[in-house]
Amino acid sequence: MRTMPMNHDCLFCNIAAKKIPAYVVYEDAHALAFLDIMPRTPGHTVIIPKYHAPTLLDLPDRELTPLFGAVKAVDGLLSQKLNPDGMTIGINQGKASGQEVGHCHVHLMPRWHGDGGGSMQSAVHNPPKETMEAILKKIIG
Repeated sequence: MRTMPMNHDCLFCNIAAKKIPAYVVYEDAHALAFLDIMPRTPGHTVIIPKYHAPTLLDLPDRELTPLFGAVKAVDGLLSQKLNPDGMTIGINQGKASGQEVGHCHVHLMPRWHGDGGGSMQSAVHNPPKETMEAILKKIIG
C-alpha cells in the first residue's frame, strides 16, 4: 500500500495540517481529536488518524494501534473532565452508514441518563431474513 500522509482535497487532512482551524482536544504523532462542528452531545469529539485513509479497511495495520490508543486517551479525558454517565463510540464507514467525510474517523459522544439518545443498535432496524446459520456460512464459507 502506498503511503498517503495527506490528501490536499480532504477536510480532515487539512484540519490535521492546521490549514483549517478546529477545537483540538488531543494530538499526538499519529492522531488528532477535535470537537465535532455539529455536536450531537456536549463534548462530541472526532478522532482522526493523520494518515489519510477513507475507511478503517484502508488504514494500514501499523496505524490502528495509535488510532485506538488516541480513542482510549480521549475517552479518558472526556470522562474525567465532563463526567458523563457513559460514552458512545462509533465509526460510520461508507455513505450508507452516514460517513460524511471520506477520511476514517471515530466519534466519541459523551452520554448522560435521559439525554434522549439510544444505543448503537438503535441506529438501524433491518433484521435479517436469513437464519444465523445461513449468514455465518456466507461469512466464513
